[in-house]
Amino acid sequence: MSEIHQATALSVPTTDALRFLPEGPFALRDGQFSWVGIQHGADAKQGSLNLYDLASQTNQSFDLPGRPGFAFPCTTENRFIVGCERSLGFFDTAKGTFDVFQEGIDGDVSNTIINDGTFFENNLVFGTKDLEFATKKAGLYLYRGRDSKLIRLRDDQICSNGKSIVKREDGTLDLYDIDSPTRQIVRYALDIDAGTLGDPTVVIDLTSDPAVPDGAILTPDGKHVIVSMFMPEVADFGSTRMYDIASGDLVCEWRTPGSPQNTCPALVRHEGKIQLVITTAVENMAPEAKAKCPNAGQLFLAETDIADHGGPINEFYPA
Repeated sequence: MSEIHQATALSVPTTDALRFLPEGPFALRDGQFSWVGIQHGADAKQGSLNLYDLASQTNQSFDLPGRPGFAFPCTTENRFIVGCERSLGFFDTAKGTFDVFQEGIDGDVSNTIINDGTFFENNLVFGTKDLEFATKKAGLYLYRGRDSKLIRLRDDQICSNGKSIVKREDGTLDLYDIDSPTRQIVRYALDIDAGTLGDPTVVIDLTSDPAVPDGAILTPDGKHVIVSMFMPEVADFGSTRMYDIASGDLVCEWRTPGSPQNTCPALVRHEGKIQLVITTAVENMAPEAKAKCPNAGQLFLAETDIADHGGPINEFYPA
C-alpha cells in the first residue's frame, strides 16, 4: 500500500503575479532552490526567475524579458541558462542581463513557447507548448553543446513536460518525457551524437486519472519517478506522486492542502534531510474556484524517505 504524506505551504509567493504559474524548482545549495514564474497573469507576456532560501524564508525575484519555461544554474556564479519564449539565453542575476545564444525555436509554427527542459553535460533537451493546449505542433528539441546545434526530435507534442536524462550502465542514455495531454510518462533511447530518439515506451500510464501529469523528476537512484499532477477542478488537495519505474506501482503520494494544481517537484537538502519542494499554480482558476483553494499558487515543502548519500543534489550547467 502506498504512503501518504502532507506537504506544508511555504510563505512564498506573496503576490498574485508570482502565484499565477510557478514551475521548475531546482536545488542550488543546501536549503536553497530556484524556480520560475512562467507568466505573471493570464494576459501577461512576462515571467521571472526566483531564488528561495528555506532558512531565512526569503525570495529574490528577477524579471525576465518574456515567459520562461525553465532555468538552470550554471557553473559560472550568478549565471542561469534559460529557455524564454522561443529563445535560449544566459541570465545574469547580478547584472540583470539576458544574452540570447539560440533563436528560431518552433519557427515554422505559431502560438507556442518553450516549456520544460533538462540537461546532460552541456546538452539541453527541452520542449515547447501550444498556448491553446490543443494542437499537436509543439516541438521537442536537443541543443547539442559540442557543436551548438539545435535539433528537433519531435514536432507533434501539445505541452512538453517532465524531462529527465539517465545514463545506463552501458553508457547509453534514456530520456524520460511527458506530453501532458497524453497522460503518459514515456522513455526514449536518446542518442546525442546522432541527434535521434528511439521509439517511446510507456513507463507510467495515467490515462484514467482526472489530473494531468505536469513536471517530473527521477529519484537519485533512477528507480522512481516523482510527478506533479495538475488537477483542473476544485479539490481539497493536490497530488505529487512517486512511482516505481520497473513495476509502475504507486509508492508514495504527497498532498498539498488547498492547492489542487501541482506543477513541478524538486528534491532539496534541508536540515540534513532530502526534502521535496512542490510548486502549484492559480492558472485558469475562476474567482469562485480560487476562493475554495486558499493555498493555490503557493510553494510547498514535504518530508521524504529518500536516502541522502551526500554530494550535490543537482549538477550545474557547464557554462
